[in-house]
Amino acid sequence: MMLNTDLILVAGATGGVGQLVVAKLLDNNVSVRALTRERDKARKMFNERVEIVVGDIRYPDTLASATQDVTQIICCTGTTAFPSGRWDFSNLFQPKNTPQEVDGEGVENLVATAPKSLKRFVFVSSCGVLRKDSLPFNILNTFGVLDAKLQGERAIKTSGLPYTIIRPARLIDGPYTSYDLNTLLQAKTDGKKAVVISTGDTLNGETSRIDVANACVECLNYENTINKAFELINSGEKSVETNWANLFESI
Repeated sequence: MMLNTDLILVAGATGGVGQLVVAKLLDNNVSVRALTRERDKARKMFNERVEIVVGDIRYPDTLASATQDVTQIICCTGTTAFPSGRWDFSNLFQPKNTPQEVDGEGVENLVATAPKSLKRFVFVSSCGVLRKDSLPFNILNTFGVLDAKLQGERAIKTSGLPYTIIRPARLIDGPYTSYDLNTLLQAKTDGKKAVVISTGDTLNGETSRIDVANACVECLNYENTINKAFELINSGEKSVETNWANLFESI
């Protein structure tokens, strides 16, 4: 169970999913440490309600202070699947922020610096990691994003740390980067589609960033999600409230 004495590190805290994870942890009265490359952005977004540590999972020597004494880690880092400005083309032939650097090697770095006493390592991966050679995922994987996500998954699974791996499909809802914390706390899933969970990498479709963030936080309260990987999409008619206990029973 998640306790109010826990200190949870959110890597990628100002990203599209990470900022929602932070808000939902705060709503659960849990202490949060935000790992970010941009202190001012994080301070403005979270109204100084979280501990902010500047670091970068691409560079392991920046992570020691971020991971010290944390009880759980939720890793929401990522970059674009296809070349973009986010890849950091300061060197045209060697971009520094590709999926390989972030989702592969970066996750390995974060795992390596995690406390051995960690209660859970939650990782936001992607649908298609086990189907990356089949349509449509082979197109998504043109520049190796699914290869990198799978590399990150393997590092987590072989680390000996308790883990939960969440594999969303194409992300919708948000991101909410331009909004303040009060808006993040009030964020609700748009539309009327229910949450669907499965294992074995068989799902495809769309996934609300809000439901990914909810799953990242909710899974910490359920032991049956430990050492599990599951896919999460939105499909079918949504009930009044998502029953996470029932959903997690299916894995």
